[in-house]
Amino acid sequence: MDLAHREVAVDKEHDAAGRRTGRSGRGGLGGWARGGWGSWVRLGLMAGPVAFFAVFFGYPVAAIVGRGLREGGQWQLGRIGQVLSDPDILQVLWFTLWQAAASTALTLALALPGAYVFARFDFPGKRLLRAVVTVPFVLPTVVVGSAFLALAGRGGVLDAWWGVRLDTSVWAILLAHVFFNYAVVVRTVGGLWSQLDPRQEEAARVLGAGRLAAWRRVTLPALAPSVAAAALIVFLFTFTSFGVIQVLGGPRYATLEVEIYRQTATLLDLPTAAVLTLVQFAAVAALLAVHAWSLRKRETALSLVPAEHTARRPSGAGQWALLCSVLGVMVLLTVAPLLVLMVRAFDGPEGWGLAFFRALGAQQQDSATFVVAPVEAIGNSLAYAAVATAIALVVGGLAAAALTRRAGRLVRGLDALLMLPLGTSAVTVGFGFLVALDEPPLDLRSSWILVPLAQALVGVPFVIRTMLPVLRAVDVRLREAAAVLGASPLRAWGEVDFPLVRRALLVAAGFAFTVSLGEFGATVFIARPDTPTLPVAVARMLGRAGESNYGQAMALSTILMLVCAGVLLALERVRTDGQGEL
Repeated sequence: MDLAHREVAVDKEHDAAGRRTGRSGRGGLGGWARGGWGSWVRLGLMAGPVAFFAVFFGYPVAAIVGRGLREGGQWQLGRIGQVLSDPDILQVLWFTLWQAAASTALTLALALPGAYVFARFDFPGKRLLRAVVTVPFVLPTVVVGSAFLALAGRGGVLDAWWGVRLDTSVWAILLAHVFFNYAVVVRTVGGLWSQLDPRQEEAARVLGAGRLAAWRRVTLPALAPSVAAAALIVFLFTFTSFGVIQVLGGPRYATLEVEIYRQTATLLDLPTAAVLTLVQFAAVAALLAVHAWSLRKRETALSLVPAEHTARRPSGAGQWALLCSVLGVMVLLTVAPLLVLMVRAFDGPEGWGLAFFRALGAQQQDSATFVVAPVEAIGNSLAYAAVATAIALVVGGLAAAALTRRAGRLVRGLDALLMLPLGTSAVTVGFGFLVALDEPPLDLRSSWILVPLAQALVGVPFVIRTMLPVLRAVDVRLREAAAVLGASPLRAWGEVDFPLVRRALLVAAGFAFTVSLGEFGATVFIARPDTPTLPVAVARMLGRAGESNYGQAMALSTILMLVCAGVLLALERVRTDGQGEL
């Protein structure tokens, strides 16, 4: 799922935080709930998350696949071969793979120097810049597409200055994916690189190896698992790209996710959509399995040192030139599109001002897409995201507590179940809500809660992956001491666990709120015309002709960008470890 895939990039940093504590891995409920009682407690904690995912994920997806591949009570599996032999579908599959591979290679080439700079150099404004380059990562993909549309689209900066337009071209898609995923490489590879002991490479040079040879023989093998993990994450995000392709690709380019949307919403061809959903699910599941393997390899192969011991101020003209050039590319790739987006939002028909922002308060003439003023999408999004965050914290918190002890097939099975939405099209989930949740006692199609439920599916993995490593790092002896002093299990959790995981809980809430705010793939199906969310309103504006609609789309995108950036900067301060990594 578009934004949901981002949670895998958060997993690594928080796992590292738990490992650095050096504490027992028997945290959570495992310390006081042993034997059969502990199993019953764990089963009780699992019940809520399992029921939530079964009703609001498994049932809708199964309903869509069933309607597409079942006819007259019989499975029509021959349709799989028919769909996959269609030349147009094969072209979609080929483009999905090709653009994902090209985007991954380009992102690695441009972001690895940035990872090195953040890992090895200490310079003024480093923490702020690290937060700024991470802003694109938390932005909804619709806003990312809008930013590049303002930069390279019709009437954009490149068009006005040099007559160059990149919208509806593959280059716009590739560059937008680099913009979106740059922080993944910087955080993933740079986080590990900053903890590699530089004395190992220095020792190789003392023994006669050149600078390049020492790096290739010592540092590169240590970084290889991290680079592979970053590459898999970027490939995963770009393989399932939806909003960026919708805005920038035009009719010529479509990924699997976009084609599923077209087959479902435009052509009403559920058999084809069902087959493509299964193909995407299988591909993403395989990628996640490889990613999990690469993480385990990285975790067990290295001995790390504190990051503050490895970063130094640049010395000499060469290092300063390298730092300035890398920072220049970094700003050009990640900051320039955001600035251009804001400029286009304030550049009204009568000059600089708030004309487009004021226009958001007027009701649109096209009642087919807007029956309320676009500004109401702001309040809708904030309210939906708040409810979705509350749901995600409850479901994800229970799941994290149940998963605290790394033992048993049942626990591992629950962990895999909660990650299943990452391998499923958000479009399928959204349309599945409309198809499956239409009869009592789950007739929710006309209920406002439908949107927060879909958004919570995106937020739950973030909550789990943020809280789980911290819960596992809690020293069980603290809880046992509280029990000896007469504290009940509930009081022991409140007095021991909660103070230790409070900041992780705040970070989890921030992530869940941000991704809920920007969820687009499922919400575009279930958001009603009278209650649009911000991403849906931006997409609708971009789909309408006229300079005013375009300017209002830029204004809405700017508002959404500022909200997401504010949440990210707050998370940078409320962090769960000393390095400030998210």
